[in-house]
Amino acid sequence: MRQTVTCRNVALFAVLFMLLSAGAGAAREGTPLQQTIDYLLDYVSQSGLTFRRNGKSYSAPEAAGHMRRKYEHFRDDIGSAEDFIRLSATRSLVSGNLYTLVDEDGRELATGEWLTRVLFEYRSSTAAAVQ
Repeated sequence: MRQTVTCRNVALFAVLFMLLSAGAGAAREGTPLQQTIDYLLDYVSQSGLTFRRNGKSYSAPEAAGHMRRKYEHFRDDIGSAEDFIRLSATRSLVSGNLYTLVDEDGRELATGEWLTRVLFEYRSSTAAAVQ
């Protein structure tokens, strides 16, 4: 029996593909990794700190938005929160310069190191909450 491709078959395949793709994206949204990245981005956004990138200063929400855009760009390469920090929050792709921030005491710190400490504290608090 010979099978012919019809418009109906193509349409059914397209609908099935879209449903499976949407399901895969939705499944990733609730993963522990995604929850951790969302926490880190929210923490940056609400920190009230000044972030520096390529010689310019940015507000905390602007910095978080930039990190989110870089995260979306590198999403397929990110398998851990450490990957997220390394690829999205450490250095400029354009210049290679480190991202920095000015903390509450006026000290300039590397954003990647600061965010790694935030990640450690987050993991410590979530582990304690489980116990």
